[in-house]
Amino acid sequence: MDRILATDCGSTTTKAILIEKVGDEYRLIARGEAPTTVEAPFEDVTVGVLNAVREVQELTGRRLLQEDGEKILIREGNEESGVDAYFSTSSAGGGLQMMVAGVVRTMTAESAQRAALGAGAIVVDAISIDDGRLPYQKIERIRTVRPDMLLLSGGVDGGTVSHVVELAELIRAADPKPRLGIGYRLPVIFAGNVGARRHVEEVLGDVVDLRIVDNLRPTLDKEVLGPAREEIHDLFMEHVMAQAPGYHKLMEWTSAPIMPTPGAVGLLMETVARQRGLSLLGVDIGGATTDVFSVFRGTFNRTVSANLGMSYSMANVLLEAGLAQIERWLPFEVPPAVLRNRIRNKMIRPTSIPQTLEDLMVEQAVAREALRLALEHHKSLAVELKGVQRQQELSAFLDYEGSGSTLVNLMDLNLIIGSGGTLSHAPRRVQAALMMLDAFQPEGVTELAVDSIFMMPQLGVLSPLQEEAATQVFERDCLIRLGTVVAPKGTAQPGEAILHARYPGGSVELKAGEILRMPVGEGKELSVELRPARGFDVGSGPGKAREVTLTGGAVGILWDGRGRPLQLPADPRLRRESLWRWFEALDAYPSMPRTVAAGGS
Repeated sequence: MDRILATDCGSTTTKAILIEKVGDEYRLIARGEAPTTVEAPFEDVTVGVLNAVREVQELTGRRLLQEDGEKILIREGNEESGVDAYFSTSSAGGGLQMMVAGVVRTMTAESAQRAALGAGAIVVDAISIDDGRLPYQKIERIRTVRPDMLLLSGGVDGGTVSHVVELAELIRAADPKPRLGIGYRLPVIFAGNVGARRHVEEVLGDVVDLRIVDNLRPTLDKEVLGPAREEIHDLFMEHVMAQAPGYHKLMEWTSAPIMPTPGAVGLLMETVARQRGLSLLGVDIGGATTDVFSVFRGTFNRTVSANLGMSYSMANVLLEAGLAQIERWLPFEVPPAVLRNRIRNKMIRPTSIPQTLEDLMVEQAVAREALRLALEHHKSLAVELKGVQRQQELSAFLDYEGSGSTLVNLMDLNLIIGSGGTLSHAPRRVQAALMMLDAFQPEGVTELAVDSIFMMPQLGVLSPLQEEAATQVFERDCLIRLGTVVAPKGTAQPGEAILHARYPGGSVELKAGEILRMPVGEGKELSVELRPARGFDVGSGPGKAREVTLTGGAVGILWDGRGRPLQLPADPRLRRESLWRWFEALDAYPSMPRTVAAGGS
């Protein structure tokens, strides 16, 4: 395939990209956008797709549509017009909304969440025997949520059957209806104890569209998510996409099944991590939700914080984080009522952009907290499995504290990829770097990057079929490499030397409480010997030296001596002075008086 077209049908915008083979490598040729047309008056997603592709056609001068302009032109042989393949992802119409159910909240229900999230779904609720709700409350919840599909798990193979059947009976009593497609049965995937399959089929077989796949947790210390995720993708095409306006036409055009947008992004993250042998963390911060992706020790995880975003959900960040947590990132004093009103104004005017430097700083302070909270949520689900002795009765598990420790090890983290308007379109690249540093607090040596124009979904759906094209365009045209941060883990009194770094032609002495910026361009590398002070760790152990190669980028190399965990001064005046000092050291914002007065709401 020498010419590939791909689209992503988002909730508001449909984005199209054209990829071509130029010499021996694949490159992005052009990109087009158009409003998504799922809702009235069009109610046909293909209208927005054709409009976005038409823009690419005009930009490149290549004919990509059939003569009537009503369909993608797939070429034959070496014809100049058309494309060799067309792919698409979608999150239009609210994306894929799922409910999951499992016997024990911290075991099989947790595994079901990981399976659904990894497939690109938004998990609207998780039902379990021990979730504290009475049976009628669970039935009411299942009935009123109206998800696109439900994933039922529970019981290791050879384990409990009665509690799995109890969950199935709750689902039957609720008689749930799908969100889309009146008259269709709700798709339910059973991925639990093989010994319970016959009983589940007897209970649910005549009221839902039941699909049975391999058990998510065949044993307590083993998790098998692949079969459930594949079935979720199949049902997404068969039920969700088939009911959305115009998707039946789009499905006929594509060269591979349409994927949920987050699922495609996760697939690309997995591919990149596998190819480069990396541990990585990716985040997509949107207006309503924040998705976090990670690959540690070869294990992929995704979570979606459905209540944390930068426009529609901005007030939720204020509610969950608290005013003081947001205020701590502002280098000027703002009356609490004014700060609340600014955040509320953004929520009721979600398409507005900051008009002043103060507005920008407030928005980026909220972003730090949204990212921090989303990572905490991700850590709680991206965990090791903790094997315990198999028991037949549920009561043996109810005191179980949960799965093992989180897989997210910030010292082992090699790469952070930021995406979403707040990060990708920050006025200065160093602002995006600083937001990720403050929110995630990486330790040791970590590369930073942002997705320039958010084409990871299109590259993700392409990656299983044309991995070379997907990864080459991702590396060369999608990622903007910001550089590398060196952040010794440990704490010390301000001014104490915590790290000595030597490199050909120079050295750096990093002191506690400071952050330094060294201009090193993209593609440039610097071989450095890192010698941390006693008690500080840069990846080889406390006080142990390490030789590394640091990679430059749009920001360069950052030396972060603010300590891990990062602790801001408790005194408001000292905290604001520290923030100003850090911002000036990084040239993060244009010069402005330190005595800036906060304006009105």
